[in-house]
Parts: sequence; structure tokens; C-alpha cells
Amino acid sequence: LEPYHPIIREILNYRQLTKLKSTYADGLFEYIGKDGRIHSNFNQKTAATGRLSSTDPNLQNIPVRIEIGREIRKVFIPKKDYVFIDADYSQIELRLLAHLSGDESFINAFNNNLDIHTMTASQVFHVPFEEVTSLQRRNAKAVNFGIVYGISAFGLSQDLKITRQEAADYIDQYFAKYPKVKGFLDQTIENAKKDGYVKTMYNRIRHIPELSSSNFTVRSFGERVAMNTPIQGSAADIIKIAMIHVYDRLKSEGLKSCLILTVHDELLIETHKDEIEVVTQLLVEEMENAVHISVPLTVDAHSGNSWYEAK
Repeated sequence: LEPYHPIIREILNYRQLTKLKSTYADGLFEYIGKDGRIHSNFNQKTAATGRLSSTDPNLQNIPVRIEIGREIRKVFIPKKDYVFIDADYSQIELRLLAHLSGDESFINAFNNNLDIHTMTASQVFHVPFEEVTSLQRRNAKAVNFGIVYGISAFGLSQDLKITRQEAADYIDQYFAKYPKVKGFLDQTIENAKKDGYVKTMYNRIRHIPELSSSNFTVRSFGERVAMNTPIQGSAADIIKIAMIHVYDRLKSEGLKSCLILTVHDELLIETHKDEIEVVTQLLVEEMENAVHISVPLTVDAHSGNSWYEAK
């Protein structure tokens, strides 16, 4: 309806602001403790993929996709004489897909520090690497991340606002360029149907009863779960390993800084101003070396006087 009357856009904006106010402004206020801080609970076994989840309040769903939502992070500030250091893995799920599939083109792109979305666009759209447009890169990015979640041609067509046939062609061209990715995903589904479960890199099991359903929609969901769990689940395992290593280093080196939050592939440390350089280096080192696979894990780290600035 938005194109038909300007008031539709205003209504949508109003609803967005109302949601942000009720959920995050008003909603978070009731969780502020007597010490002026919010203490969330982290759950080890709630998410089926193995990710940690956060409740009372959920600090892992602070908006990031829209700027006005991101600004909510400005209210999260460190104590006096401290800053926040925020570090997150760059494209860890795509790097794990490259490693688990063993696809040489994928692996070489990461090992040569190429922009994976530009390279995918170059190969899928048959244009030189240097001539890839921003639109082509954006579309390739949607394909790259969509593949990890078992996206269908219909789903991709909705995301990119293209025809279903165009989306199917994109996916076919992607698998033609990265054939071992296709082989890995197909084999993963086949093994899951045979065994009834999938495993992460660290042999953590997720049972998938949906794969034996007679309902096509339920069975398709099970196939997507089978494709994604070894990747997202392994990423969850790795961030937990990194958290342990970071915590141990902070303690063993007698630092004042403290690990206070994890948001999936991201760690947040409250850092004394005298320790910014050493903690940033420590954080990057431990996250990048948590595991060693066929492609490098890379970490982006930033500091700031609020969670917003650090992110």
C-alpha cells in the first residue's frame, strides 16, 4: 500500500518507533538494578543450534538493521574510567562453509583475502572482479548468506525482488562455481535422513525428526535445519571456545577488564582505559586462534564510550 498514499509511510514509521519505545526504552527500564546496571541471564541449552540465548532481558536482539534501532545501544555505557571493546568474527559462517565443504575456490578467496561477495558476484554474473557493481555485490551477498540457510529460489526472489526464475538461475550459477558446496549440502541432508541427526565440527548432535515427516513443508524445514546446523552450530562452538580463552587470559594476566556480553559472533568487554591496547590485542588473538581451520578466522575490534560507539 505504501506507493498509493504518503500517509502509509508515516504509519509504518510510527509503528516502528512505538515498537522500539515499548520493547527497548520502556521494556529495558524495568530491568535496571540498584547498581544502575542490567544483568541478563544466558542460557546454554535453549537454542537448538547451540548458540547462547539471553533472557530477562534479551540483550541479543537489540536492533542493528536500522539506524534508529542501533541508537538504543547508546544507553549502554561502561562504568567510570572504562570503555567498551566490541569484537566480532567477520563472515564466520561463510568461512566455515568453505572449510566444511572443502571447495577450493571458496577457500582460496578467503586465504587470499578477497572480498567473498565481490568474487561471488564476479563468477555468478560473469563480469571481471574489478567491474562488479554495488548492486551485483549486494545480490551476491544475499546468495552467499542465503545458501547457508538453505534458501529457496522463491525466498531469494522475495529478498532481491526478482523473478523466481532469475533467483533459480543465481543459485544454479552459484553451485556451478562452488560445486563442492553443493556436494557438501546434499551429502549433509542425505546423512541426516539416514542418521536422524547432524553434527557440528565438535560432534555436538542435533536430532531432526522433521526429516521423516510426510508433510512436505515440515520436511523442507528439516532439510534447511540439516544444512545450517553444522555451520551455525560450529560457529556457536567456536565463540564459546573463544570466550573461555579470553576469560582465562584476562584472569591470568591480572587485568581489570571483564567480559560482559556475547551476541552470537560478537564479544563485548568492559575495559579499563589503561588496558585498551592490551585487551584489544588479547581479544583479537584469542578469537582468531580459538580454532585452526583451512581458512583464517578474522576479527574486527573497536572501542568506544558506549556500546553504540564500540560497535
